Amino acid sequence: MIDPITLKKELEKLKDAGHDLLAKKNLVIAKKAHLILPTHQLLDAASEKKMGEGKIGSTLKGIGPTYMDKTGRNGLRIGDTILPDFKERYQKLVDKHTSMLQSLYGEVPDFSEREKAFFEAIELIHNFPLVDSEHLVNTYLKEGKKVLAEGAQGAMLDIDFGSYPFVTSSNTTAAGACTGLGVAPSKIGDVIGIFKAYCTRVGGGPFPTELENETGEELRRIGHEFGATTGRPRRTGWIDLPALKYAIMLSGVTQLVMTKADVLSGFEKIYACTHYNYNGEVIDYMPYDICSVKPEPIYKEIDGWNEDLTGITELSEIPAKLKSYIDFLEAELGVPVKFLSVGPDRKQTLQLH
Repeated sequence: MIDPITLKKELEKLKDAGHDLLAKKNLVIAKKAHLILPTHQLLDAASEKKMGEGKIGSTLKGIGPTYMDKTGRNGLRIGDTILPDFKERYQKLVDKHTSMLQSLYGEVPDFSEREKAFFEAIELIHNFPLVDSEHLVNTYLKEGKKVLAEGAQGAMLDIDFGSYPFVTSSNTTAAGACTGLGVAPSKIGDVIGIFKAYCTRVGGGPFPTELENETGEELRRIGHEFGATTGRPRRTGWIDLPALKYAIMLSGVTQLVMTKADVLSGFEKIYACTHYNYNGEVIDYMPYDICSVKPEPIYKEIDGWNEDLTGITELSEIPAKLKSYIDFLEAELGVPVKFLSVGPDRKQTLQLH
């Protein structure tokens, strides 16, 4: 998915910061990426508004409606923008959207300014190479080059295996790299799982270990837990090992990176959910339905640490109680924690193994 308006803003911010990607010629854009139209965002907002308290917690970026057009075979892609009849194709899809808005929600908000910005952004995109990215990436692999794919969003937001229906519209597990890039599963090498030392969630949906108290608020304050896209306060809670094991299984995680260990400094006791009490049964896995039947977390109490971690640069400086927490997690998860983040700066990352 590409929102041309957002992409244009990001390119301008990078240029202002001294990184002109057009001049450097180091950005290419996939022809098969689907376009997010201004009317997709209107549909997204209207749907969330109508759902009221049962809303999904969408970022309102228009991603869901864009995927609906993609799977409905109505979508427009980056490669379509260079076709002579692109504006006619665009108008046909917009007419469909405005008809839906009128019939389902009773109004069509004015989007003329955003439409103007959309076409201006399309013109900027045409200055970059539009490529068949699947051929490009596979060529790199044949040449022995390394390709790093960064997925968006957490495993529990996966459209197929997440906490449905409180999910995003795509595959957020490692398999999404194959379908998103056009590479074969056999090409996947290391799968790096990144997790926080505690849990967070943005928007609606199940969250068994959520802390709706002062401790949860403290985690939010210290960890600056506010949505990167929406700015909404993130929900916070203790680490959920059944959910983490599930994510590791789905993606075939080979190494872990634990972030935000510094946020837990100062808590006398921390807790890890090791099992759920679900329908009267104690289980250690993610059940089918955690939306209708809320699992009750079963916790293990762990000694916290008081030391400030943000200045640590050597492994010998890691507090013994934090080491014990990491050892406990590795034993439970069966995957090594190879990196530890102790602050927001890239220099505040320690290699453990």
